[in-house]
Amino acid sequence: MGKARIIEIDLLRGIAMIMMIIFHFMWDLQYFSLVSVSLTTGFWSIFQKLTAGTFIFLVGVSLTLSYSRTIKTKPEEYPVKYLMRGMRVFLYGLIITIFSYIWMREAFVFFGILHFIGASIVLATPFISFRYLNLVLGIATLSIGIYLKQFLFSFSWLIWLGFIHPVSTLDLYPILPWIGVVFLGLFAGNMIYPKGKRIFRPAISSIAERASRPVQFLGRHSFPLYFIHIPVMFVVAYALYLIL
Repeated sequence: MGKARIIEIDLLRGIAMIMMIIFHFMWDLQYFSLVSVSLTTGFWSIFQKLTAGTFIFLVGVSLTLSYSRTIKTKPEEYPVKYLMRGMRVFLYGLIITIFSYIWMREAFVFFGILHFIGASIVLATPFISFRYLNLVLGIATLSIGIYLKQFLFSFSWLIWLGFIHPVSTLDLYPILPWIGVVFLGLFAGNMIYPKGKRIFRPAISSIAERASRPVQFLGRHSFPLYFIHIPVMFVVAYALYLIL
């Protein structure tokens, strides 16, 4: 029997997936000059950060749930399982790097969301089981990252860490401050799902649960859909460009 799903996690991740599709489609429409909006300021900037923040927060929550199952059934797999998972996600990020370099060399992705998630899983692995330490680490790293944003540094080799330097890239999620969101996810996961068991059951009617299943499906399969939706949305936008 497969592992039990937690509806609210799949639902939140599915909503974030829909938001990501919308944002990337807006980027494609702007690329083909079908719309004229600023995606780096105002509403769309907030929309993007909220989308990414939801995914990143759920990384932390999901790590606690996975850890609880692993410690119960196969404790010998910790921490290698998570270190390998992080490196695997990071390698997927390198695929994005290669294709973005071929397609748009002047703004290729060198440390985007997949690079970050992979690195953050590795960095967060020693802290998965902690509660209030993760709250402290989350607040501290967020604060340090936000503080660093006030400065421009003359070197670019630490931009992935959070030391701001003018650079052109399609996607950038530095360790600071975003690792703080992962730590807060670890804190929330350990508080809301101690030892992998929820302390509450959300009030979702059977009708609402059935209606939300397509969104839950997106949440369960968000990783492959991430790779699929990028070329699909680009082709759709290009088709509209040809028609209009």
